[in-house]
Amino acid sequence: MPLPPDVTVAALAERQGRFLLVEERIARRLVFNQPAGHVERGETLLQAVARETREETAWRFTSESFLGAYLWRHPGTGRASLRFAFIGSVADHDARQPLDHGILRTHWLTRAEILGHGPRLRSPLVLRCIDDYLAGQRQSLTQVGHLDLHAARDVPAVEVA
Repeated sequence: MPLPPDVTVAALAERQGRFLLVEERIARRLVFNQPAGHVERGETLLQAVARETREETAWRFTSESFLGAYLWRHPGTGRASLRFAFIGSVADHDARQPLDHGILRTHWLTRAEILGHGPRLRSPLVLRCIDDYLAGQRQSLTQVGHLDLHAARDVPAVEVA
């Protein structure tokens, strides 16, 4: 039986055509990604995306809408990730705060600049989320924002006839 996907969150913040990204070291490789990470036990998706953004960028992230859920399988490892991406704004930057382990720096980049880093994007989801955002994709936070892993696990399965 295959392993369940890792449940992750990602923050999409845009200012004047520039998107907040982190540059991080993953397996000895420097890559670009939205502020993102795993949902911890007891956290809602909204709590997780706010925490991850603060830890990785020193910005306070406020979710405003749900961008979408994305399932991606790493071609090298076969490991699957289920990413819940949120659109929001950032404020209250703390330049003195150390960034999370592995994060080298943050960047505000245009889509063209991000595209130029193509081979260094952590996954195809980085650009996919930006393109979905630019296409106007938005959903209410009530769709998934308050889910936590425990509550999601306890939802009864629906049988398909």
